[in-house]
Amino acid sequence: MTGESVSRTALDVACHLNVLVPDVSAGTLPAALDAIAAAGYARVVLPPLDAAATDAAALRAAFIDHGLRPITIAGQAPGADVSSADADERAAGAAALRSSVDLTVALGSDQMNGVPYGLFGHPSGPTSRAAFERAAHEVGTVADYAHERGVTMTFEVLNRYETSAINTAAQAMAFVAASGSAHLRIHLDTFHMAVEESDMAAAVLQALPALSYLELGQSGRGALGEGSVDVENVIRTALDAGYTGRWGVEAFSRSGLSEGAADMLAIWRSPFDRGAELASDAMALIERSARRRPPEPDRRAAAARTEDDLALRRNE
Repeated sequence: MTGESVSRTALDVACHLNVLVPDVSAGTLPAALDAIAAAGYARVVLPPLDAAATDAAALRAAFIDHGLRPITIAGQAPGADVSSADADERAAGAAALRSSVDLTVALGSDQMNGVPYGLFGHPSGPTSRAAFERAAHEVGTVADYAHERGVTMTFEVLNRYETSAINTAAQAMAFVAASGSAHLRIHLDTFHMAVEESDMAAAVLQALPALSYLELGQSGRGALGEGSVDVENVIRTALDAGYTGRWGVEAFSRSGLSEGAADMLAIWRSPFDRGAELASDAMALIERSARRRPPEPDRRAAAARTEDDLALRRNE
């Protein structure tokens, strides 16, 4: 299949490539992009790429051929960490992020996701305020660099087992404020929110002023309709609150990942083995949820009740 993706919803939705295949290998990528486009997605989220080893022109051509826009993922590594107290390590971390921005542009993308604020993985302790502020300053500077090149930079809020830096929407808003950037945006993921947020609806509302990417992932990393996360309610809540940003679908199965990636993400099981089917079913769930929203007056009343509830909580 080539040409434009089959858009069946007004929402701008991306599917993570790892739902279908482990990487961007030429042998498997075209079929995966075929399936993602056929399911109605507008974008595809790529796994982390090595800029030096990536044929950006060839990948860009493949995305254009399938009518899809890519979203990249950026991160940090030992010795290149924007939260470090060592100035050289901070500089190396910022340089790595700028390189990821440049790759994003070369791929024809206008959005870069990821974990730019520190090392990904099981933390050994809490993140200090000084480290938080160092990371925020460096990430904010890179977000401005990205904006100048037509790229929106987001940072993902993770659960406590993957970082101690930013686990909640409240912390994400504080990070944006500390960054000093008018262009840095938030990426929420319902998989992580299910661990950290006592009220997902309230978290979405809190992050809304800077929320640019809302990713839908189930508690068991499998199909969106099978798990403890009420995905349909999250979708309706966000839309009723006026969210107009992009959406994502993410699911992981050990059988569909490289061993290294599966270990890093702690994917020990294979909750699905038909990624194209999962992607198609996820899009159908998103479309169904968007259609089931109440009429406009009821949505305004529901939003007002939510705001009243939040005000009462702040005054308690």
